[in-house]
Amino acid sequence: MGGCEATLFAGLNATDQHRAIATRQDIVFDAEHRLALDVYAPEHAAHAPVVVFFYGGTWVRGERAWYRFVGTALAARGVVTVVPDYRKYPGVTLDGFMQDAARAVAWTHAHATELGGAPDDIFVMGHSAGGQIAALLATDPEWLGAQGLAPAQLAGLIGLAGCYDFVPVPQDDPIMLGVFGATPAQQRRGQPVSYVRGAEPPMLLLQGTDDGEVEPSNAISLYRATQALHEDSTLRTYPGLGHEALLFALSRPMHDAAPTLHDVLSFIQSHPHALSQAPTFPRR
Repeated sequence: MGGCEATLFAGLNATDQHRAIATRQDIVFDAEHRLALDVYAPEHAAHAPVVVFFYGGTWVRGERAWYRFVGTALAARGVVTVVPDYRKYPGVTLDGFMQDAARAVAWTHAHATELGGAPDDIFVMGHSAGGQIAALLATDPEWLGAQGLAPAQLAGLIGLAGCYDFVPVPQDDPIMLGVFGATPAQQRRGQPVSYVRGAEPPMLLLQGTDDGEVEPSNAISLYRATQALHEDSTLRTYPGLGHEALLFALSRPMHDAAPTLHDVLSFIQSHPHALSQAPTFPRR
């Protein structure tokens, strides 16, 4: 599986070239656990919005280098993009990778200005398992709180086919049982919808209706929970679109498959956290 995925992502990255992007790779943000991140920024960026992107892979696989096409797609349109490592199961469970994710956001907040971004205009974004990680950062204050930050300081959450409402975990899913625990009480610690209390940042939830890996009910549930508390949340469903196609539509060869990139950029543009006016994104 890993070899096939690596080949697929390499193909996407090879055809998704953009100019005027400054790339910094292998920046260590957690030396103890040997975790690094890659940064994709518009050349000469200043006070730009920032996205911290968490990739998926069922919490067990994935590499940040595979997701260069996400970083370049956003950076080419004015968004500083950070793609960090996080530790995987079975090496760690929920606490381990959530601590890693929170540290990555805290590092980004501390270094946003030198990257060309605005420290008060940081969005968390993720696909699949990465969507669960991003959403939990935005809903449960435990993780960012340990780094001296709060979910309300985020400019927004962008979730692509994330796992938000999954309790009880099926007994025939050994990975999720290992990651989140054997009992519903344990599993709820990792379920973002459990923490919706009306203090979350704005949310954009994107979901393909033909997703066979993460049921659309996840996005619908989180959307309804936030709407019940009159929060700023938006749900976009794409008829006939599957799990990976939603993400791959960010790449140049597959832009026409779904308006994923357009919807992400529109959300960022309409939700500037710190700037007095929404940023204008160049068309490329």
